[in-house]
Amino acid sequence: MGSIMDLKKSLDEEIELILSSDYEIVVTNTMFVPTVDDLLITYPNLETMQQKVKLIETCVLYIDIRRSTELNLTHRKEIVTKLYSAFIRSMVKAAEQYGGKVRGIVGDRVMVVFDFYQCCTNALNTAILMHSISEYLLNKHFNKNDIKCGIGIDYGKMIVSKNGIIKRGSENISNKSLVWLGRPANIASKLTDAANKTTTISKTETIIEERHEYKYSKETAWYKRNITNFLDDLDKTFTTVINHKNPNFTSFIHYPGISTYSFTTPPILFTEDVYEGLKMESPEDKALVNGWWKIQSQELLSEFKEKIYGGDVHFSFFENSN
Repeated sequence: MGSIMDLKKSLDEEIELILSSDYEIVVTNTMFVPTVDDLLITYPNLETMQQKVKLIETCVLYIDIRRSTELNLTHRKEIVTKLYSAFIRSMVKAAEQYGGKVRGIVGDRVMVVFDFYQCCTNALNTAILMHSISEYLLNKHFNKNDIKCGIGIDYGKMIVSKNGIIKRGSENISNKSLVWLGRPANIASKLTDAANKTTTISKTETIIEERHEYKYSKETAWYKRNITNFLDDLDKTFTTVINHKNPNFTSFIHYPGISTYSFTTPPILFTEDVYEGLKMESPEDKALVNGWWKIQSQELLSEFKEKIYGGDVHFSFFENSN
């Protein structure tokens, strides 16, 4: 083991070589999910000044458990270990049911990639199956109905490469992995974070308080309204006189206030590209035909520029507890 100065010099030279114009990236297109032993995907080679990668256009899916940190804090380590083992095992088998290939497991997060053919259909069916398993099977055996998962899916092109260092001995396997570069992996991961999550939003808005006077009882009352509802109750007029639809209305006051509301996103979220792919691949798909996948509010998912679809869809036969 050399000094830090030796390491600095060595890394500086390697970085310069890899980023130079002489360093070649050889791209091979594929319709099938690569494995870590694929001969057309190589580690960076500074002797040949070449690195082989593959390009695939397909769907990528992520799933993980909501509130996993809280689960770790509120349950014994042995219980959490059992839960994670059952969860990972179940999700891997669910992925395989529709031809998905598991290409990453970090903690309770599982990454699944699909071959190109029917990838949108297979990814969404996998998502429904995973949601069904977590909602009905895992919760059946785990106390307090604590298991909720978020699932995110995107479609597009990804570069598949190997990065790291070839090592000898027991550390060799730990350094072997595929790296998935591109928008789909990034977006699907972010959608997973956003799915099945309750968020509380507070915002400043104009509060209206209407005064109503009841002629027969001689009583008055004040009613708090938001400005949208207040304006909806006003008749259209071209004069300076307000005509309220409620005959008991006499006057109003307004002031700035804070409104708070909560929303929960669906457990399955995916991009418009996946939705359009499903329409092309499987126009008779049951969830598609029945309109179970719905466009999500841009306000609720403001970090995503494109349309996001989602739903709480499961296979009905999982509802049977037997």
